[in-house]
Amino acid sequence: GVALFPDDGEDAGTLLRHADMAMYAAKREGRNNFQFFSPAMNAATHEHLLLENRMWSALSAEGFELHLQAQVALDTGRVIGAEVLLRWHDSELGAVEPSRFIPVAEESGMIVPLGDWVLARTMALLAEWQREGLDHLRLAVNLSARQFSGGSLIERLDELVAHYGIDPAQLELEITESAAMRDPENTRQLLRQLRTRGFKLAIDDFGTGYSSLAYLKLFAIDRIKIDRGFVKDIEHNPNDAVIVAATIGLAHSLGLTVVAEGVETQAQWGFLRDKRGD
Repeated sequence: GVALFPDDGEDAGTLLRHADMAMYAAKREGRNNFQFFSPAMNAATHEHLLLENRMWSALSAEGFELHLQAQVALDTGRVIGAEVLLRWHDSELGAVEPSRFIPVAEESGMIVPLGDWVLARTMALLAEWQREGLDHLRLAVNLSARQFSGGSLIERLDELVAHYGIDPAQLELEITESAAMRDPENTRQLLRQLRTRGFKLAIDDFGTGYSSLAYLKLFAIDRIKIDRGFVKDIEHNPNDAVIVAATIGLAHSLGLTVVAEGVETQAQWGFLRDKRGD
């Protein structure tokens, strides 16, 4: 990180602080590079600190809430489950988009307690559904890369399952393709342990990363989720249509089911139905 006298500061303390901000900006760009300080970095740092502080307050004061996005079977039109979405409405900031607060949570490490809160609330909801006779429905929840590689995931899931008394098969754990491929061998072993316990497993945002098909066939997963970025344009973009069709064919040949994210039109529905997506 580089800060220049006198434009970026007229004393050593200010220059070092601004160089530090530039260094973190360089890390966010993938490391192995350098960045010059800019006033925008100062604003970004203040934004980061503000959101981090407000998130801790929201977590302790139950300021977060879960929304559910239905998952529908194409052949019957029946709701078969839902994906859990985290939402935050702050008393001062108003509605804060996930694209704004999730990166801050990941960078600060707060994503771990926040993800744990989501898991606990999800299992509590499943337990409530179970009491109401809705145990045929499943809930899908995203795991952050830090949760997945932190080393305590299995133990924590065991604790929550025992506490809420749910059937692990009702809970689908999703990991993004990019997170899965950070350490493929560790991912393979962890997924195997989770499947042994009865959890359903899915690779999220499939097609947006750089996964190896050789590893994909070794992962103990149940579903592939096609990223919404491919689904939204299948009516008009031939390349997206080919990618979606190929992904569905690949998944089915491996004995996996498919979830297509963000289906909003009859044309999208019809395309996926014709391709025998689930």
